[in-house]
Amino acid sequence: MKTDAADEIGQLLKRTKIIAVVGLSDSPLRPSHGVSAYMQSQGYRVIPVNPSIKGALGEKAVASLADIKEKIDIVDVFRRSEFVPEVVDEAIRLKVPAIWLQEGVIHQQAAEKARKAGIFVVMDKCILKEHRARFG
Repeated sequence: MKTDAADEIGQLLKRTKIIAVVGLSDSPLRPSHGVSAYMQSQGYRVIPVNPSIKGALGEKAVASLADIKEKIDIVDVFRRSEFVPEVVDEAIRLKVPAIWLQEGVIHQQAAEKARKAGIFVVMDKCILKEHRARFG
């Protein structure tokens, strides 16, 4: 159980309320769905960002981050790595404080660009596993 001041991920998860999940699927068989359902069960509001679904987990889906009216705390990305730069650009425009790239989602240049813009970046880690390791 990590709870020291150096645990930036733990601090981020503690102060987060709204997670915009880019690439959230409405299929319960997809990892994005299971991870998001877990985060929802832990008290987070999950907003599906996926132009090809109506909604997921009882939340109405939006086509892009720009369509979200609330203040987003984390943009959680379940898209292939080549789609990360466009998500980062949108997050920078919207001044989102943190971007979370799920396991296997790696894009060094986009992560660097986000960091230069003052965004906290977590790359190639599962938000469910990181949450469970700290608070489970």
